Amino acid sequence: MAKKHEPPVPQDMMPKHIAIIMDGNGRWAKKRGMPRTYGHVQGALAFRKLLRYANDIGIKYISFYAFSTENWKRPDDEVHALMDLMRKYLKEAYDHFDLRTRFVLLGDEDGFESDLRQQFIDIQKDTDDFEKMTAGIAANYGSRHEITSAVKQIAQQVKSGALQLEDITEDLISQHLYTKDMPDVDLMIRPGGEQRISNFLLWQCAYAEFYFCDTLWPDFDSKELDKAIVEFAKRTRRFGGL
Repeated sequence: MAKKHEPPVPQDMMPKHIAIIMDGNGRWAKKRGMPRTYGHVQGALAFRKLLRYANDIGIKYISFYAFSTENWKRPDDEVHALMDLMRKYLKEAYDHFDLRTRFVLLGDEDGFESDLRQQFIDIQKDTDDFEKMTAGIAANYGSRHEITSAVKQIAQQVKSGALQLEDITEDLISQHLYTKDMPDVDLMIRPGGEQRISNFLLWQCAYAEFYFCDTLWPDFDSKELDKAIVEFAKRTRRFGGL
């Protein structure tokens, strides 16, 4: 059995929910004279390794930004390659059930081809009772679209009489988001050198700590994650108070 890794900080100082924007695959490949699709393949390998490491050190919730609603604008060959990578990983996920990780799709499954949509449905159903870690996969995801959809659902319930205006609370809105069974984000990580959150988990990041670094995603490994967690542990979170 592989040796269990120790977390970089005491468990009570660890973030409960980490969100990661997997950025820099294309630039990583370009630096090596390779096509962008090769960068995505290497990025998928980094995702697998980091998911297992996060599980090992006791992270309870982790969300990865895999494919945004805006990413459909990319060249067809790149989009097709990304969809095939998702198919491959979702199939391989069944080989890693020892992680006891529950997978949750954060995004609109109706945007995918029928076979990929069914894969997302199946992996969520087949891991629904896994309790060690929850992994959110944000695919065909955009936070403004998510919030707009939640508002429409709530408005429909008010219109039908199932809800009153005074019933609408922050908790109610949270329960209509894709992350309804997950806590708000504690630590948002973006590798790749950019310093923006690109329409990712806007509501859930209201009080998140942000960590940016220049490391391109395929090179983002357990040591890089440890650096982000150590930095998180140094910060004082006041949540609007003193």
